[in-house]
Amino acid sequence: MTDWQDPKYKELSTAEISDALDFFGLPGSAHGLGCVTGDHKIMGRAFTVRFAPVDPLNVGTVGDFIDDVSDTEIIVLDNEGRTDCTVWGGILSQIAKHKNLRGTVIHGVCRDSHEAVDCGYPIFSRGTFMRTGKDRVQVEEVGGAVSLGNVRVNPGDLLVGDRDGIVVIPFGKATEVLERAVKTRQAELDIIKATESGNSLRAARVALGYHTLQRKQAGKA
Repeated sequence: MTDWQDPKYKELSTAEISDALDFFGLPGSAHGLGCVTGDHKIMGRAFTVRFAPVDPLNVGTVGDFIDDVSDTEIIVLDNEGRTDCTVWGGILSQIAKHKNLRGTVIHGVCRDSHEAVDCGYPIFSRGTFMRTGKDRVQVEEVGGAVSLGNVRVNPGDLLVGDRDGIVVIPFGKATEVLERAVKTRQAELDIIKATESGNSLRAARVALGYHTLQRKQAGKA
């Protein structure tokens, strides 16, 4: 099991991790999600919540799941990508910040984004919208598999977010993927050093195998 909180992984970008996921033939680059509350970088394990349209015969709530989230986790909310109603607002942002939670990722939208900006809480989503999800959606499951669009997220998977978006690493593959991303990062730094020393970009890229860094390798999936 990887020590994903090792400082050597803190500087990895989602781009480097996405290339590493490609190398192992793994999905994980969640399309269409971005940080809507400023410039944040997050890393943590998934605490998953799945929503569904409200059941008129057994009306539920949008949930009080935040009480059960630890400070090593990122809340992952699957609202089926809906943009017509929200599942996260200002009260939750302020409580999450007070609990030192790592961030929230939503397959859907949030509201009261100014409150999250003001308190410095990271939210990644498909956008913002003001209409509540109360009596429109309800919590269907906590702690199960969810979707971030084209990417499956299981409880405990590792998420990383930055200005480029969100990547999801299956936790059982975290060591391999993070170590490969470290190698990719080092190769890119070496290319920059080589060009600054007078080498052409073409020569530096060829020497360091840049064009195949992310290419899926036989037997690596």
